[in-house]
Amino acid sequence: MTNNFNAILVAFVLLDLGCSNQTAYVPVSGVITLDGKPYSKAVISFQPVGSKDSPNPGRGSSAYTDDNGRFELKCDGTVNGAVVGKHLIRIMTKGSDVIKIDPLKGSSDEAPVRRNVDPIPPEWNGLSNVEFEVPIGGTDKANFDILTKKLP
Repeated sequence: MTNNFNAILVAFVLLDLGCSNQTAYVPVSGVITLDGKPYSKAVISFQPVGSKDSPNPGRGSSAYTDDNGRFELKCDGTVNGAVVGKHLIRIMTKGSDVIKIDPLKGSSDEAPVRRNVDPIPPEWNGLSNVEFEVPIGGTDKANFDILTKKLP
């Protein structure tokens, strides 16, 4: 009986490690649109921003969008949600055929002739300073509308 209890106790301890690491994760979902239309090819990441009181707030979370541009965050693909607090957001197109071009340097001479350029502007990915505050109860309104066209 004691061996079974110890095995169960060890299993619960192991389940508590990883993303949780004694950090509470809350459900976070939303929709990504590109020029007003749902974007089904996005990958989004939420990276917690440390503070003086909490320099290491927890691990980041990420998700892929579905055909309707919807996503639900997970940490390491196993724990649903994201930690409560401020996050730096990065959104880019998923897939290995997208070549990133540094807006300050351009592409290298070795870049393939045929390439797809990510339609998501750099200020949403590599140069992102977009932040989102995850509330204590979580949210289903983490919506991001990415504009590539300048409005008149």
